[in-house]
Formats: sequence, C-alpha cells, structure tokens
Amino acid sequence: MNIRIFLMRKNCFFVLALLTLMTLSQVAYPQKNRKKRNNLKISNYRGSIKSFANKRYFAFGGGINIINYFGDLAPASGWASTDLKFTRPGISLFLDYKYAPRVTFRLAFDMGTITGDDFTSADQNDDLAKYRYIRNIQFRNRIYDLSFQVKIDLLTNRGTYISRPAFNPYIFGGVGVFYHNPKAIAPEADQLGNTIQEAGKWVALQPLGTEGQYSDAYDVKPYSKVQVSVPIGLGFSYKLGNNLDFSFEIGYRILFTDYIDDVSENYVDLGIFDNPLARALSDRSQELKAVRTGEPRDFENVILPNTTEYTYTSPYDGNTYTVFAGYGDGNPSSIRGNSGDNDMYFVTSLKITYIFGGTFQNAKFR
Repeated sequence: MNIRIFLMRKNCFFVLALLTLMTLSQVAYPQKNRKKRNNLKISNYRGSIKSFANKRYFAFGGGINIINYFGDLAPASGWASTDLKFTRPGISLFLDYKYAPRVTFRLAFDMGTITGDDFTSADQNDDLAKYRYIRNIQFRNRIYDLSFQVKIDLLTNRGTYISRPAFNPYIFGGVGVFYHNPKAIAPEADQLGNTIQEAGKWVALQPLGTEGQYSDAYDVKPYSKVQVSVPIGLGFSYKLGNNLDFSFEIGYRILFTDYIDDVSENYVDLGIFDNPLARALSDRSQELKAVRTGEPRDFENVILPNTTEYTYTSPYDGNTYTVFAGYGDGNPSSIRGNSGDNDMYFVTSLKITYIFGGTFQNAKFR
C-alpha cells in the first residue's frame, strides 16, 4: 500500500513537473524568438505606403562627377559626339528622403565645367565638321545644376534600411534649374585692327551679344544665364554597410536652350557692333592662330579649299570686312550654329551615401 501510494505520488509529481516545463517553454519561447520573427515580419511585410511611414529615413552624400557637353562645337555631326579631352572633374552633393519601398525623393546639386574648341575637336574629314574648324570658336562654361528628382528602385525593400538589397539598380527623373555663363579667350585685336584690352583673358560672352542679340538689326533675343532642365537617368547602389552605400549613375539633361556654348544662329553683319570685343568674338574665322593653343591654323589645306572668302561693306558703320562663309554658304548671314537642336550635357558621377535619421534602429517589440 505504501509502495502504491509512493508510486502514485511520484507519477503525479512527474506529470506536474512536465506540465510546468511545458507551460514555461510556451512563455519563454516567444520571448526568445520574438525579435527574430518580428524582424522577418518587417522585412517581408507587404502593406501600404502608410505602413512604411515608420521606416522612412533621410540620407545625404556626395561624390565626384564629370559633365560631357553635346552641342554646336561637337567634334562631328551627330547627337552623341563629344570631346573627352575636355573632361574635367566636378562635385555632386545630394539629400535623399526614402518615402516608400521603391521611391526616394532627392534634392541634388552638381557643379562642373564644360568646354569646346573647334580647332582641337572638329573632325577635318567630316563633311560638316570641317566648317567648324574654319569657324574657330572656343568656349568654357561652369555649370551649377540644382534639381529635384524622384528615384525609383528596381528592387523593392519593404523593410527598414538595414534590410535593403545589397545591389539595387534604379532610374530617376525630375526637374531642375541651372546657372551658366559661357566665356571665351579674347584675341589681341578685332577685324578692323582695334586693340582689345582684355586680350588673353577669359571674358563673358552673354553680355556681348555675339549673334546680334542687342542690335535692332536682328530679331534675336538675349539668352538667360538661368535655365530650366529635365534630368533623367539611371544608376545602381551597392550596400557597403548598414548606413553606407556606394552608387554610380549617368544622368542626361534635357535643355531648352541652344546657348550654353554661345553658338546657335547665323553670322551677323560685323558693322552692328560698337564694342571691338563683341565684334572680334562674333567671327573668329580669320584668326591666324588657334585660340587656346596658339598653334597656326591650316589655311592652305583645310580652310581655303573648303570655303569662300568674300568682302562686303557694312551699311551700319560703313567699314569693309573680309570674312569666310559659314558652313559653305557664301553670304554675310551664313550659318554659325544649328538653332534647330538644343544643347545638352550628361552628368556621370560616383557617390557615397550616408543614411541617418531613420526611425528604426533594431526591431524591438514588447
């Protein structure tokens, strides 16, 4: 009897202990694994944009860029013609706001320099570019580009910034404004032999009106130094750490001006200019040396066989001028640029992004 009671008590104790352990395990297991499950829940959650609100964050960064110019001083005919010899490094800065799993709002600033030179770049064997060699124009323009962009990631991350993809391609588009001020090196004298005080210096071209912008004789309006642009492009980001990304992108700027090189319309009658500097920079085709390098220009083999030299007396100042025809047209209003196509430029950049201001650091739940 005593043995039976003892065994019954022992079995009861064993069952009670087993029930206690099972109860404790049910309480302890969720506490131990809740963080892991909730992290997984966050990274896989497919809710609305509103549900993403507590995972939004800011990021800022910067890097280096190069701006390549495509316009009237391109080496050859064709929209993609550019001279890589004039590529110079610039800077890029930006502020990002991650708004939705695939959407980022960006405020971006890019600064860089574009350059063109007919003597250095023009392909003398190209049917049209050889006339650019004859034209002999050069310029330099510092671009200050500010834009608002919307960046769309191709891979979705519905979790926090910690769970973002290691590699993520993206596209972007937006609207921007940029400031520009094309300049050129002034020659020693104008076509009438007047000495130019600014000789050898970089001078701003827009105030001079080299295509008759400030003359009543021509219906050409002055261009603004502040212009609107539409940036579009693509790139990819690579995760370096929880808060750090590396990115590479190429952006194309759709422009609404043809004057970032100060060349667009036709040559004008040189007699309209009161300023010797404006007159000299309006038509440089007769200069014996290249503007930047000072090298002699090839009149015998390239210039004279491919153009017509003619002389006219201006009805505006009564002086006689000898000029070359532009692009092969033998008249004083011959072509200087191509107003039918606006200029454009590409911005290629390498960037580092630092993520800050996120509302989430680690998945913590109670």
